[in-house]
Amino acid sequence: MLRCAQRFQQCTRLASQCRRQVLARALSTPVGAQGAPTPWFVDPKPVERPAVHSPLNKGASAPPVPHDAPVVLKDLQLDLLKSPHIDLSKLVVCRAVAPPPGEPLPERMGQGKRKRGSTVAGESAFDFSSGIWSWYVFAQVKEGTEGRGAVESVVRQVRKSLLTRTPPVPLPPKSRPQMGTGWALVDGGNFAVHILSMEAREKYFSGLIPQLQ
Repeated sequence: MLRCAQRFQQCTRLASQCRRQVLARALSTPVGAQGAPTPWFVDPKPVERPAVHSPLNKGASAPPVPHDAPVVLKDLQLDLLKSPHIDLSKLVVCRAVAPPPGEPLPERMGQGKRKRGSTVAGESAFDFSSGIWSWYVFAQVKEGTEGRGAVESVVRQVRKSLLTRTPPVPLPPKSRPQMGTGWALVDGGNFAVHILSMEAREKYFSGLIPQLQ
């Protein structure tokens, strides 16, 4: 009986010591905002980290739309400004200017009974001096994204923007994508929307776009 009483007293003292140690640790542990003790592996001082900003569109803005541009093109530009695939500094809305004509063919009358080989077409009843479109929209995708579906994504966005208008813009059926060109066109009737990569822009429109801006 004496030994049992001594062991019980030892256990009681050990329990009291453990209780005091736990209480001391709890009092020395910093308390969080919600009143719960902060774990030992959490730094009570917040670590300030510099903000990381994407350099792709930092400070970039689209050129202004001409004041006499159709409303549909102004609305289209506002929709394209939200696209993460477009280089905003290369989003251009402008009047269509026909490229300079080439050298005229030498005049030659037709030969033989059917007058074949003639280069004299006579006067035309139509005036296509300004081309078949009155306005152009050039939307260049960000460099390096043309091979990852950026051109196709912008084409879908353009078609959706034009088809969901009131009234909708009549568009021809979507054509099959041409692999490797980096250039797509959406025909809006009196305007054309060119979605292209930087390489296609420099290859096909390097001498035309500066004249349009």
